[in-house]
Amino acid sequence: MTLDVRYALFGVSLAVGLFIGMLALLELGRRMGQRRLAADPEGARAGVGVIDAAVFALLGLLLAFTFSGAAERFDRRRHLVVEEANAIGTAYLRLDLLPSDAQSALREKFRRYVETRLAVYQKMPDLLAERAELAKAVALQGEIWSQAVAATSGERFQPARVMVLPALNAMIDIATTRTVAAQTHLPMVIYAMLVIVALAGSLLAGNGMAGGTSRPWLHMIGFAVATTLVVYVILDLEFPRAG
Repeated sequence: MTLDVRYALFGVSLAVGLFIGMLALLELGRRMGQRRLAADPEGARAGVGVIDAAVFALLGLLLAFTFSGAAERFDRRRHLVVEEANAIGTAYLRLDLLPSDAQSALREKFRRYVETRLAVYQKMPDLLAERAELAKAVALQGEIWSQAVAATSGERFQPARVMVLPALNAMIDIATTRTVAAQTHLPMVIYAMLVIVALAGSLLAGNGMAGGTSRPWLHMIGFAVATTLVVYVILDLEFPRAG
Protein backbone atom coordinates (compact mmCIF):
# COMPACT_ATOMS: atom_id res chain seq x y z
CA MET A 1 0.00 0.00 0.00
CA THR A 2 1.46 3.36 -1.03
CA LEU A 3 1.89 6.23 1.39
CA ASP A 4 -0.73 8.45 -0.26
CA VAL A 5 -3.30 5.63 0.01
CA ARG A 6 -2.48 5.25 3.70
CA TYR A 7 -2.96 8.98 4.22
CA ALA A 8 -6.30 8.87 2.40
CA LEU A 9 -7.42 5.93 4.53
CA PHE A 10 -6.34 7.80 7.64
CA GLY A 11 -8.56 10.74 6.67
CA VAL A 12 -11.55 8.47 6.05
CA SER A 13 -10.90 6.58 9.29
CA LEU A 14 -10.73 9.85 11.21
CA ALA A 15 -14.06 10.97 9.72
CA VAL A 16 -15.72 7.63 10.48
CA GLY A 17 -14.29 7.67 14.01
CA LEU A 18 -15.60 11.20 14.60
CA PHE A 19 -19.04 10.21 13.28
CA ILE A 20 -19.24 7.15 15.54
CA GLY A 21 -17.90 9.12 18.51
CA MET A 22 -20.49 11.85 18.02
CA LEU A 23 -23.33 9.33 17.81
CA ALA A 24 -22.07 7.54 20.92
CA LEU A 25 -21.84 10.78 22.88
CA LEU A 26 -25.27 11.88 21.68
CA GLU A 27 -26.68 8.67 23.09
CA LEU A 28 -24.61 8.97 26.28
CA GLY A 29 -25.75 12.56 26.78
CA ARG A 30 -29.37 11.53 26.25
CA ARG A 31 -29.15 8.79 28.90
CA MET A 32 -27.41 11.10 31.35
CA GLY A 33 -30.15 13.66 30.81
CA GLN A 34 -32.86 11.08 31.38
CA ARG A 35 -31.30 10.06 34.69
CA ARG A 36 -31.06 13.67 35.77
CA LEU A 37 -34.68 14.31 34.76
CA ALA A 38 -35.79 11.30 36.77
CA ALA A 39 -33.86 12.48 39.82
CA ASP A 40 -34.72 16.19 39.57
CA PRO A 41 -37.57 16.92 37.12
CA GLU A 42 -37.80 20.60 38.10
CA GLY A 43 -34.15 21.67 38.07
CA ALA A 44 -32.69 19.33 35.46
CA ARG A 45 -32.70 21.97 32.70
CA ALA A 46 -32.10 25.05 34.86
CA GLY A 47 -29.28 27.19 33.51
CA VAL A 48 -27.96 24.68 30.97
CA GLY A 49 -29.24 26.57 27.93
CA VAL A 50 -26.58 29.26 28.30
CA ILE A 51 -23.79 26.68 28.46
CA ASP A 52 -25.18 24.76 25.46
CA ALA A 53 -25.36 27.97 23.43
CA ALA A 54 -21.79 28.92 24.34
CA VAL A 55 -20.39 25.51 23.35
CA PHE A 56 -22.26 25.41 20.04
CA ALA A 57 -21.24 28.99 19.28
CA LEU A 58 -17.62 27.98 19.89
CA LEU A 59 -18.06 24.94 17.61
CA GLY A 60 -19.54 27.09 14.86
CA LEU A 61 -16.72 29.63 15.23
CA LEU A 62 -14.04 26.92 15.01
CA LEU A 63 -15.67 25.33 11.97
CA ALA A 64 -15.98 28.68 10.19
CA PHE A 65 -12.43 29.71 11.10
CA THR A 66 -10.74 26.47 10.01
CA PHE A 67 -12.86 26.09 6.85
CA SER A 68 -12.21 29.67 5.75
CA GLY A 69 -8.47 29.34 6.41
CA ALA A 70 -8.20 25.98 4.62
CA ALA A 71 -10.10 27.27 1.57
CA GLU A 72 -7.98 30.43 1.43
CA ARG A 73 -4.71 28.48 1.59
CA PHE A 74 -5.96 26.00 -1.02
CA ASP A 75 -6.82 28.86 -3.39
CA ARG A 76 -3.47 30.53 -2.73
CA ARG A 77 -1.61 27.33 -3.64
CA ARG A 78 -3.54 27.08 -6.92
CA HIS A 79 -2.57 30.64 -7.83
CA LEU A 80 1.07 29.88 -7.03
CA VAL A 81 1.00 26.96 -9.48
CA VAL A 82 0.02 29.36 -12.27
CA GLU A 83 2.59 31.93 -11.14
CA GLU A 84 5.40 29.37 -11.17
CA ALA A 85 4.38 28.08 -14.62
CA ASN A 86 4.41 31.65 -15.93
CA ALA A 87 7.78 32.38 -14.31
CA ILE A 88 9.38 29.27 -15.80
CA GLY A 89 7.87 30.01 -19.20
CA THR A 90 9.13 33.60 -19.16
CA ALA A 91 12.64 32.58 -18.14
CA TYR A 92 12.71 29.84 -20.78
CA LEU A 93 11.70 32.24 -23.55
CA ARG A 94 14.35 34.75 -22.52
CA LEU A 95 17.06 32.18 -23.08
CA ASP A 96 16.77 33.25 -26.73
CA LEU A 97 18.72 36.37 -25.73
CA LEU A 98 21.76 34.34 -24.70
CA PRO A 99 24.62 33.34 -27.01
CA SER A 100 23.58 30.42 -29.19
CA ASP A 101 26.31 28.15 -27.87
CA ALA A 102 24.95 28.48 -24.31
CA GLN A 103 21.26 28.01 -25.10
CA SER A 104 21.12 24.26 -25.74
CA ALA A 105 22.72 23.29 -22.40
CA LEU A 106 20.49 25.68 -20.48
CA ARG A 107 17.34 24.48 -22.22
CA GLU A 108 18.20 20.89 -21.31
CA LYS A 109 18.66 21.90 -17.67
CA PHE A 110 15.33 23.73 -17.81
CA ARG A 111 13.61 20.52 -18.98
CA ARG A 112 15.21 18.57 -16.15
CA TYR A 113 14.26 21.32 -13.72
CA VAL A 114 10.59 21.25 -14.76
CA GLU A 115 10.53 17.44 -14.45
CA THR A 116 12.03 17.71 -10.98
CA ARG A 117 9.56 20.37 -9.88
CA LEU A 118 6.69 18.17 -11.04
CA ALA A 119 8.20 15.19 -9.22
CA VAL A 120 8.28 17.17 -5.96
CA TYR A 121 4.49 17.30 -5.86
CA GLN A 122 3.97 13.87 -7.39
CA LYS A 123 5.97 12.34 -4.53
CA MET A 124 3.83 13.97 -1.84
CA PRO A 125 3.06 13.00 0.88
CA ASP A 126 6.23 10.85 0.94
CA LEU A 127 8.40 13.38 2.78
CA LEU A 128 11.74 11.66 2.13
CA ALA A 129 11.13 11.39 -1.63
CA GLU A 130 9.77 14.94 -1.72
CA ARG A 131 12.85 16.35 0.02
CA ALA A 132 15.13 14.43 -2.33
CA GLU A 133 13.40 15.99 -5.35
CA LEU A 134 13.53 19.43 -3.71
CA ALA A 135 17.27 19.04 -3.26
CA LYS A 136 17.64 18.15 -6.95
CA ALA A 137 15.59 21.20 -7.93
CA VAL A 138 17.72 23.51 -5.76
CA ALA A 139 20.90 22.07 -7.29
CA LEU A 140 19.54 22.64 -10.80
CA GLN A 141 18.61 26.20 -9.87
CA GLY A 142 22.22 26.85 -8.92
CA GLU A 143 23.52 25.30 -12.14
CA ILE A 144 21.10 27.28 -14.32
CA TRP A 145 21.96 30.51 -12.53
CA SER A 146 25.72 29.95 -12.78
CA GLN A 147 25.56 29.12 -16.50
CA ALA A 148 23.34 32.12 -17.23
CA VAL A 149 25.69 34.46 -15.35
CA ALA A 150 28.67 33.06 -17.23
CA ALA A 151 26.87 33.33 -20.59
CA THR A 152 26.02 37.00 -20.01
CA SER A 153 29.42 38.10 -18.79
CA GLY A 154 31.04 40.82 -20.85
CA GLU A 155 29.92 44.25 -21.97
CA ARG A 156 28.20 43.10 -25.16
CA PHE A 157 25.79 40.82 -23.26
CA GLN A 158 24.67 43.36 -20.66
CA PRO A 159 21.21 43.84 -22.28
CA ALA A 160 20.68 40.06 -22.15
CA ARG A 161 21.82 39.98 -18.52
CA VAL A 162 19.27 42.63 -17.59
CA MET A 163 16.47 40.57 -19.16
CA VAL A 164 17.48 37.00 -18.31
CA LEU A 165 18.77 37.14 -14.74
CA PRO A 166 15.68 38.85 -13.20
CA ALA A 167 13.48 36.23 -14.89
CA LEU A 168 15.62 33.43 -13.44
CA ASN A 169 15.51 35.09 -10.04
CA ALA A 170 11.70 35.24 -10.18
CA MET A 171 11.61 31.55 -11.16
CA ILE A 172 13.76 30.61 -8.17
CA ASP A 173 11.82 32.81 -5.75
CA ILE A 174 8.40 31.39 -6.70
CA ALA A 175 9.69 27.87 -6.13
CA THR A 176 10.63 28.82 -2.57
CA THR A 177 7.27 30.53 -2.10
CA ARG A 178 5.42 27.39 -3.20
CA THR A 179 7.47 25.20 -0.88
CA VAL A 180 6.65 27.41 2.09
CA ALA A 181 2.96 27.61 1.10
CA ALA A 182 2.74 23.81 0.90
CA GLN A 183 4.13 23.55 4.42
CA THR A 184 1.93 26.26 5.94
CA HIS A 185 -0.96 24.90 7.99
CA LEU A 186 -2.82 25.70 11.15
CA PRO A 187 -1.29 24.20 14.31
CA MET A 188 -2.54 20.66 14.89
CA VAL A 189 -3.80 21.68 18.33
CA ILE A 190 -6.55 23.69 16.61
CA TYR A 191 -7.77 20.61 14.73
CA ALA A 192 -7.63 18.60 17.95
CA MET A 193 -9.65 21.29 19.71
CA LEU A 194 -12.18 21.24 16.86
CA VAL A 195 -12.72 17.50 17.31
CA ILE A 196 -12.94 17.82 21.10
CA VAL A 197 -15.50 20.64 20.90
CA ALA A 198 -17.54 18.65 18.34
CA LEU A 199 -17.63 15.67 20.71
CA ALA A 200 -18.46 17.89 23.68
CA GLY A 201 -21.26 19.49 21.65
CA SER A 202 -22.63 16.02 20.88
CA LEU A 203 -22.76 15.20 24.58
CA LEU A 204 -24.64 18.41 25.32
CA ALA A 205 -26.96 17.96 22.35
CA GLY A 206 -27.79 14.45 23.53
CA ASN A 207 -28.52 15.79 27.00
CA GLY A 208 -30.92 18.30 25.48
CA MET A 209 -32.86 15.45 23.81
CA ALA A 210 -33.51 13.69 27.10
CA GLY A 211 -37.08 14.92 27.38
CA GLY A 212 -38.46 12.76 24.56
CA THR A 213 -39.60 9.17 24.92
CA SER A 214 -37.97 8.04 21.66
CA ARG A 215 -34.62 8.78 20.09
CA PRO A 216 -34.71 11.51 17.38
CA TRP A 217 -32.53 9.53 14.99
CA LEU A 218 -32.95 11.99 12.15
CA HIS A 219 -31.56 14.86 14.19
CA MET A 220 -28.83 12.78 15.80
CA ILE A 221 -27.54 11.33 12.53
CA GLY A 222 -28.01 14.62 10.68
CA PHE A 223 -25.97 16.54 13.24
CA ALA A 224 -23.17 13.93 13.23
CA VAL A 225 -23.07 13.66 9.43
CA ALA A 226 -23.05 17.43 8.84
CA THR A 227 -20.27 18.07 11.35
CA THR A 228 -18.19 15.12 10.14
CA LEU A 229 -18.47 16.15 6.49
CA VAL A 230 -17.36 19.71 7.25
CA VAL A 231 -14.35 18.46 9.24
CA TYR A 232 -13.42 16.03 6.45
CA VAL A 233 -13.64 18.73 3.77
CA ILE A 234 -11.49 21.04 5.92
CA LEU A 235 -8.79 18.37 6.19
CA ASP A 236 -9.02 17.59 2.47
CA LEU A 237 -8.57 21.25 1.56
CA GLU A 238 -5.74 21.68 4.05
CA PHE A 239 -3.85 18.57 2.95
CA PRO A 240 -4.98 18.00 -0.66
CA ARG A 241 -1.98 15.85 -1.59
CA ALA A 242 -2.83 13.46 1.23
CA GLY A 243 -6.56 13.33 0.42
